[in-house]
Amino acid sequence: MLDTTPLRDAYRALLDTAATVAESDGPGPTPPPGEWNADQILAHVSLVSAATITAVSSVASGAIATYDNRVALDTWTIDRVIALASDNAGLRNRVRLQGQALCALGGPMLSEAELDTRVPTLLLSNGALLVDRPMPLRDLITGLADVELPGHTKQLLALL
Repeated sequence: MLDTTPLRDAYRALLDTAATVAESDGPGPTPPPGEWNADQILAHVSLVSAATITAVSSVASGAIATYDNRVALDTWTIDRVIALASDNAGLRNRVRLQGQALCALGGPMLSEAELDTRVPTLLLSNGALLVDRPMPLRDLITGLADVELPGHTKQLLALL
């Protein structure tokens, strides 16, 4: 069984920071060209979370799983998620619920064999290829807690 406490803590830190940014007196500095604002960061995290939930659910159901984060980098898709969520509070709620679902699905529900399932993975960041190889499902889940969510928490903090 995978301990999802670090994942839960990483979602909490991200969401607390996002709330702080949303409640700050001003709109914060405009992100530099090529960087995202708070809503775009949250929409991206929502898309990454949804892709991870999909991979976890696929493995749990015995279906073929893949993980590809390109859709989470697509500006049209990010803007669509922002519109669907209505506002920053809606984005934060969406990410909070996805985090809860992922912690429930990715921890006690999965066997060690399922967590060790190698998932074909394609990860990009800022146009650079990070990963193009099968990865254990557990590494996708722990990567959110260890790298992805803390990185976006720092991005949000930079907006204050």
